[in-house]
Amino acid sequence: MSRQIALDSIALRPTPRWGHTEYSLGYHPEYFHRLTGVDPSSPDFERAINDAWEVDFIWSINDGLHSEWFTRGRATNMGHAVYASDGVDFVQTEESPFTSVEEVWAFDAVAEYGLPDFAEQVAAYETTWCARQAANPNQLLTGGYYRTIISGAIQAFGWEMLLEAASDLTKFERVLDSIYRFTRFHVEAWAQTSAEVFIQHDDFVWTSGAFLRPDFYRQAIIPRYAELWKILHAAGKKVIFCSDGTFTEFAEDIAAAGADGFSFEPSNPFAFMVERFGASHVLIGSAVDVNDMAFGTWEDVRASLDRTLQLAESCRGLILCVGNHLVPNVSDAMKDNYFDYLTAHWHRNAVTA
Repeated sequence: MSRQIALDSIALRPTPRWGHTEYSLGYHPEYFHRLTGVDPSSPDFERAINDAWEVDFIWSINDGLHSEWFTRGRATNMGHAVYASDGVDFVQTEESPFTSVEEVWAFDAVAEYGLPDFAEQVAAYETTWCARQAANPNQLLTGGYYRTIISGAIQAFGWEMLLEAASDLTKFERVLDSIYRFTRFHVEAWAQTSAEVFIQHDDFVWTSGAFLRPDFYRQAIIPRYAELWKILHAAGKKVIFCSDGTFTEFAEDIAAAGADGFSFEPSNPFAFMVERFGASHVLIGSAVDVNDMAFGTWEDVRASLDRTLQLAESCRGLILCVGNHLVPNVSDAMKDNYFDYLTAHWHRNAVTA
């Protein structure tokens, strides 16, 4: 594990091996307890996990002091599927508090939820980031924000009211602009922290792709990303764009808006991402789908790893990972096979800057 490997990968500098991260390793406490000897209740458990699996990069976001929207105004609990083995992460979906599309069109995120004192927010981000980075000295911890524009709208209104509001895109854009302004405040605060890398998360598409007119993305959403990233770049930070779903249709637009890299799911073909962006952007992903790890054979997963490593030869910056959460029903044997094979083959060939 090496924080420097993560930084060099993101900066597209040569590294002795490809970078590595994984999502939701904490969903496997018994496995890592046996592997590390550290009790899952220990404050050192996260560090032990990351070190044991030679993680270089920790994907991390923080939506700030007013992140509990339910306590500050109207918001929708979209629920949460069960990932943890004991089901503690399951959250029941609740109905939207917005009863008409007119209520959505009249919504202003800044007025609804309020903004904290700016200096207080900067200090809070700096304190929490520094503490967790210090607890994981061998990894690069990112800063980041989750409810950027569309994800903020999902959290506020729920999907049904969001889609109804999108029936009038002029009115809908005004609503999204208020969420953008709320996000911009937090991006400006993050820009004043010590975090070198920033995750801009926004689930702005579905697995099937765009759910709004493509021109609306290009006219109303992606240009707002560009404004956020000007702030971060001016502060010397690298920006990683992250979205669930399939955004290949907009990947070139996201790159042109200023993203330095992409964190993506396997529905965005790894070969496509490498062909388009392997020479110019850091990629965080692989051709490995966790569904193959959970329900397929080791031969399936090994073939995906071989395909990943072959394509990686065309990359300047790459942080390898399973392209979605490492869910609890991935067997210990599969985890062992995956990690052992990956670490035996992740050394870089003569790919230079």
